[in-house]
Amino acid sequence: MSKQIQVKYPRTMAFILMLGAFLGLFGETALNMALTNIMEDFSVTAATAQWLTTGYLLVLAILVPITALLMKWFTTRQLVIGGLIISLLGAILAALSPSFPILLAGRLVQAIGTGLLLPVMTTVLLIIFPVYKRGVVMGIMGLVITLAPALGPTLSGVIISTLGWPYIFWISSILYVLLTLFAAAKITNVSEITKPKIDYLSALLSTIGFGGLIYALSTMAEEAFSSPKVWVPLLIGIVALILFGIRQSGMDQPMVNLRVFKYPMFTLGTLMMFLGILIILSTAILLPLYLKGALLFSAAVAGLLLLPGNAVNFIMSPIVGSLFDKWGARIFVITGSVIVVIGNLMFMTVISATTPAWQIIVAFMILFFGLTMVLMPSQTNALNQLPRELYADGSAAMNTLNQVAGAAGTAIAITVFTAGQSSFAAGVHDAPSQEVLAAGIQYAFYFITGISVLNLICSFFVKKPIEVKEKLPEPVKATKPVRN
Repeated sequence: MSKQIQVKYPRTMAFILMLGAFLGLFGETALNMALTNIMEDFSVTAATAQWLTTGYLLVLAILVPITALLMKWFTTRQLVIGGLIISLLGAILAALSPSFPILLAGRLVQAIGTGLLLPVMTTVLLIIFPVYKRGVVMGIMGLVITLAPALGPTLSGVIISTLGWPYIFWISSILYVLLTLFAAAKITNVSEITKPKIDYLSALLSTIGFGGLIYALSTMAEEAFSSPKVWVPLLIGIVALILFGIRQSGMDQPMVNLRVFKYPMFTLGTLMMFLGILIILSTAILLPLYLKGALLFSAAVAGLLLLPGNAVNFIMSPIVGSLFDKWGARIFVITGSVIVVIGNLMFMTVISATTPAWQIIVAFMILFFGLTMVLMPSQTNALNQLPRELYADGSAAMNTLNQVAGAAGTAIAITVFTAGQSSFAAGVHDAPSQEVLAAGIQYAFYFITGISVLNLICSFFVKKPIEVKEKLPEPVKATKPVRN
């Protein structure tokens, strides 16, 4: 861990960084409730509209490892204020957008700002607080990070119903302005500027690799797998990621230290985190479409229907965290994985154009009850196996893959949803649009249920990394999963 650096306003700095992260992560899911409105306003399909979420997450996945290098080239003030200003410009561009491409551009610019803020926040909080306060601080940070995307659909639903979707960005813009002024007065430089050599080839390979992979998955919503628009970027992306991995393995100062994956419990925990985030982001984009398009709820009501599930996550997280050290990860991840499968099976069986709202609420609460028991213990158990010198590398690798999981989950969910709609419409001619949409959502939950079953299988192999944990003077406490 980094040595503590004394600053004048540690709590104020923490507040600025956490609020900036909250706004950025709120943006991940805020537009999910507005997708049907945006599809109507700009005459685009669901496969096209989902790029507002997929593109946002993809930019985060690309920037997280790059920002680790930027922190050694630029001061803390420069990165924080720069990230806030870039986020502000993106929000204004999106709010004023006269067309879908401009809206998407604004979202991507906003994601660049968030991609700068998230890794800086984690690093700075570890530096400015003493060891004995880190558990509390990281726990609060985890609550903020989880709460933001969870409240996205709910808060945006109210905004959309009362003011319209552009005001999601106008309200964010006002907060970004205030936060930028606050940051200019209170943020202190704590980073060590060493200006190491930037490996541009690694950055290029990671960008092409992640970009090609997610683009191919997203394009599958409208094109057959045999189409060059799908398999060409998919092939290029896979090759680029392989070359990226080979290059990282041979470097003295890699962008992402792949040695962390030599530890089996870390690899398994990272895989379970990947699958869990994939489930969360898939559900986060499908349920607003279903509640508004099939059950015909308003955006505000649809958002409120998702609130109980998010409340379960918020309440359960500190409980699971406090019991982790006593009971270990295995009992939580196995029990939680079973509950996640049950929640998805319920979605898979009850979804229709006439499903009572209470059934969706209950299924969503069950799903998040299980996910809370899976995500935090998986992450904590994984990081606890790493030796101290690889903790930062493990966290960076895990967080990068979490962003990829979110982008992939969103893209694949919309792809399967679109395929399900087409299949149902071909078999049932002249079916009402609500039934077609509900059939597509139900079809997508077959995929999500399959992912949850794979997660359950992985959970049976989880065990406590006793030998390595003994080498750690400061075992990681179970906190909220960090998704920078």
